[in-house]
Amino acid sequence: MKELIEGFNRVAVASVADAVDKVCGHRGYMDSPIKPRINDKRICGPAATVLEAATDEFVPPQHALDLIDEVEPGSVIVISIVGGEPDVAVWGGLMTAGAVANGHVGAVLDGGVRDLTEIRRDYDFPVYARDVSPGTTLGRYRTVSSQVPVKVAGVVVHPGDIVVGDVDGVVVVPRGQAEEVLKMALEIDVRELEQAKLIIEERSLRKGLAKYGRI
Repeated sequence: MKELIEGFNRVAVASVADAVDKVCGHRGYMDSPIKPRINDKRICGPAATVLEAATDEFVPPQHALDLIDEVEPGSVIVISIVGGEPDVAVWGGLMTAGAVANGHVGAVLDGGVRDLTEIRRDYDFPVYARDVSPGTTLGRYRTVSSQVPVKVAGVVVHPGDIVVGDVDGVVVVPRGQAEEVLKMALEIDVRELEQAKLIIEERSLRKGLAKYGRI
């Protein structure tokens, strides 16, 4: 896994998205509202998943709290929510402190994040979220399970899938096809560098497209 993570950290997120399209036969990139809300830091690591569902109970997000302490360092915490009104924060300053203490590399949320000033000032921890909200999940959502397949922004995420994200967006790479996807993404990066160089040298976009057949 370490070598895979290092490899995916070297390639463009757009190249990973293209490679997932070709290798897996389906899109791996999340809907565009999922974007960095704290900083522009890249994330790359295995997914650790949490599912939340609508409720009127005032209960803490226990599955998420336990997961942050229990999963391997270097994980990306992925939280999905179903039902209810999603304009609430499923992540904040205390969960960020726990993630930093346990060596995790980021969070991807199908809901909101809050405590932005605190997270930026004290942790500079990358959080990719659907929106920003001061609202709490208490009385609105509860965690129902962890380390199960979840759907976030149009993409199914399994525990252990590789999550890669930067300012372009977030891509999920199925764990079983990660090596093949990485190989193709690296090839795409190399071809694009060569193509861009040719376009500059020849002062012609058409010549670059004609030789490499890629846009």
